[in-house]
Amino acid sequence: MDTFFDRNDATGLAAAIRAGEVSASEVVDVSLRRIEERNPDLNAVVAVRADGARDDIAHGLPAGPLTGVPMVVKDLGATVAGMPSTRGSRLWADVVATADSELVARYRRAGAVIVGMTNTPELGRNGSTEPLLFGPAHNPHGLGYSTGGSSGGTAAAVAAGIVPAGHANDGGGSIRIPAAACGLVGLKPSRGRVSALPALTAMAYPMGINHALTRTVRDTALLLDVGQGPAVGEPYVIAHPVRPYVEEVGADPGRRRVAWGTTLFSGEPLFAAGKAAVERTVSLLAGFGHELVDRMPNHPAEEVATASGVFMSVPLVVDVDARLAELGRDLRDDDLEALTRMIYENAKGIPATRVIEAHQALERASRLLGAFFVEHDLLVTATLGRTVPPLGLLDTSDPAAMQRYAPAIATFTGVFNVTGQPAISLPMGTDENGMPVGVQIAAGFGREDLLIRIAAQLEATGTWSSAPIWPPTSA
Repeated sequence: MDTFFDRNDATGLAAAIRAGEVSASEVVDVSLRRIEERNPDLNAVVAVRADGARDDIAHGLPAGPLTGVPMVVKDLGATVAGMPSTRGSRLWADVVATADSELVARYRRAGAVIVGMTNTPELGRNGSTEPLLFGPAHNPHGLGYSTGGSSGGTAAAVAAGIVPAGHANDGGGSIRIPAAACGLVGLKPSRGRVSALPALTAMAYPMGINHALTRTVRDTALLLDVGQGPAVGEPYVIAHPVRPYVEEVGADPGRRRVAWGTTLFSGEPLFAAGKAAVERTVSLLAGFGHELVDRMPNHPAEEVATASGVFMSVPLVVDVDARLAELGRDLRDDDLEALTRMIYENAKGIPATRVIEAHQALERASRLLGAFFVEHDLLVTATLGRTVPPLGLLDTSDPAAMQRYAPAIATFTGVFNVTGQPAISLPMGTDENGMPVGVQIAAGFGREDLLIRIAAQLEATGTWSSAPIWPPTSA
């Protein structure tokens, strides 16, 4: 059964369960056993839902595209009824969710079985998953290395074969960064594609979006079909796809104009393995007949900095103050990590006019970069601006170190949260330490269909393996 589990992605497991080749109980039992056996090395899963998962099966699962497939949910930005909802923070350590969030409800209506919650940095404010509340998540490609953040727990669980796919979200790179660090497929959808209900986003956090981390492109497409679409009263609504995203897998993307570059937006050179991975990707795309243009867009740096600075900080003040009001007390020294506390204190004095300015900066950046995607269908860059960092480099107890090292992690990813465009990270190489190297491909607003077609083209070359990484590399 273990070999069968590893040989199949979520799509394959669901098909086998529908065909009666295996039962949902057998599949979910493998996942739960692997949490017991593998999680001590990874610290990826921070709360296990064993009894609830088995109860779901015993009571009868809905018939859907994910029936019987075990999944994990990130302990931030989504909730599972009866499970902890800590946000990776000691301030929320005792919170238990009373209801499923909308996306989790959609997964469960599609037949998925939730087996656990995954590790995340405190309130998602780190590109590495190393919260004080739970301790660091470890990368199966190298246990001494970061899994990325903030969806690093999900990334480790998927990469190590605990589950075939898992929930993630992305407010500055938090799907794509872990995908790059752990050798996975990670699509950040367009703004408005996936509901955040019950989270409030209109004037709070318009850069974040929910989706998933997977080992195959078809799983990414399937989970987007399950998760996409607005809930009632959504502040951001996007045009419905013309057909299911699973039908884009293997579809001809046509001949596309593809811009690419092997420098940072600042013009500085990219690290060697990142450069090689981008060049390999470009070579493959040229072989498919696409038109390649060695060109990077003018980076709307001022607009990105303005929008990111406000939307990464002001909503945190609102969340922390609401939690303190709920508890009926003031903030204590051990409630927040040093970096989070610094962000909180600095943001308390930001006037309301700055929030409006941030929304305006977001719109300007969208227009400036959007014009580039009128002339070019796609943009290929590295996902990260450096190699996968060792654990401890992004240390939230040392804000100065974070300011020194963190920008390189999200240098290519955060801009597309500001503009709202979709972008996908694909595992296209390895670095000198044997760690994965991701390549990011971005498209115009609403063009997830094109990204899935292109990603499937690249996947078909056999550039990466969809097999789990186990046993892990020790260092």
